[in-house]
Amino acid sequence: MSVSALQTVLEVGQSVVEHRPWPRVVVTVETWNALIEGLSGGALTMLGLWGEMGMAHLALREDSSESIVVASLPCPDGRFPSVGRLHPPAQRLERTMADLVGLQAIGAPDHRPWLDHGRWPVRHPLGAATTPIGILPPYRFLPAEGESLHQIPVGPVHAGIIEPGHFRFTANGETVVRLEQRLGYVHKGIESLLNGATIDQAARVVGRVSGDSTAAYALAFARAVEAATETVIPDRAHWLRALMAELERLANHCGDMGAICNDAAFALMLAHCAVLRERILRASAACFGHRLIMDCIIPGGVSADLPADGVKTIQALVAEIRRDFPPLVDLYDNTASMQDRTVNTGFVRPALIKQFGCGGIIGRAGGRTFDARRQPGYPPYAQLQFATALLTDSDVNARIWLRIREVEQSLSLIDQILQRLPTGPVRVELNSPGQITEGMALVEGFRGDILVWLRLNADSTVARCHPRDPSWFQWPLLEAAVENNIVADFPICNKSFNGSYSGHDL
Repeated sequence: MSVSALQTVLEVGQSVVEHRPWPRVVVTVETWNALIEGLSGGALTMLGLWGEMGMAHLALREDSSESIVVASLPCPDGRFPSVGRLHPPAQRLERTMADLVGLQAIGAPDHRPWLDHGRWPVRHPLGAATTPIGILPPYRFLPAEGESLHQIPVGPVHAGIIEPGHFRFTANGETVVRLEQRLGYVHKGIESLLNGATIDQAARVVGRVSGDSTAAYALAFARAVEAATETVIPDRAHWLRALMAELERLANHCGDMGAICNDAAFALMLAHCAVLRERILRASAACFGHRLIMDCIIPGGVSADLPADGVKTIQALVAEIRRDFPPLVDLYDNTASMQDRTVNTGFVRPALIKQFGCGGIIGRAGGRTFDARRQPGYPPYAQLQFATALLTDSDVNARIWLRIREVEQSLSLIDQILQRLPTGPVRVELNSPGQITEGMALVEGFRGDILVWLRLNADSTVARCHPRDPSWFQWPLLEAAVENNIVADFPICNKSFNGSYSGHDL
């Protein structure tokens, strides 16, 4: 596929008029296969893959032109050519489409169920929703061949307050030969809950897909709704949304730094970082009424304006972190036993990061520059001064340093937002769609890019909504990161990724 691949798709496909802000094009099987070749060749990056009754959707970004397109393939017989046969990042998504909708990927290398563990009252809840017949066979883990290999099953229940997930290690002594994940234990039927919901109801549900990213998810959903309804929100709302998003990013990066060090038995860092995170959460509660800023970003704007003393509260918080954070960075950097655990541990090949379109900390620690705040971008980030932090070491140490740089970056962004925060209203009423309309948004959460695609009915209820967590493209790379490391280093590798179980399992 050529550099102008997506332009070709626009020219030969049938555009869906009421899809904003990027085009959605109904394509033929031939065009679909050409796009798969573009993915396998590296000219295109997959942003999402999902389905509905009779249709498969593939969201793509062309790096050379920075264009975004959703390609939709009609599947009247419930089948579509597998994307995963040439592009491995699509394999789990195809298995999910089979579980939820019943769409079958022809030629797919892996047909095992993914989210469906055989416990649902129906099969294919977003499709024909048939009653299960029989029990699903035991999950078949992939074999590993070699002498002196043994398996170590871990989870889904873990020794701590953590979401469930199963990790099957194949090891030679202490060295991990293969890790295979089994997720889906916290599937909540998010997409089923969104079908038929009002916009307000759906906003609350999407904001709870992954609680630590509630502001980012709420922002992605709100922007998708506003795109679908062509609603223009006040400038102050844009700036307050960015303030909330950066506070969320700040809290999570501080918490992650402490948690990574704690998994290397450096509990002192956990204690100090937990104090910083707590200060951020308290300031968020004082300014916006909720420690996690939940339900504060809504379609049409924000539900909570910054109070009269809010600017001073957040400025005091920024000053405290600027005072207390650098000594923690020095403590990490000058603790040789900590460096011994993080440097060269959990390496992920940059080529894999590019292939999976992996964003956030994992992507930028491995040289991938993508940041949804900059490209495709959304207000008010184009008016703010910041550089995307980037490293190439792609190990646990690099992922810690990326978090350090993003903490510093968020402090700078918060300063700029407070200095330039415009006055005015913070919310408007949404335009009534009056017909079926569709919208999509891409937003940068603390883990990476979050995608929300939706279709609204004429009465403003949700006909279909698909939220995609960045963890979909990060969990598989954890398997690669752990390979050839010792079993004891898995916790620190896992925490350096900090994939969302809830966001992935939907």
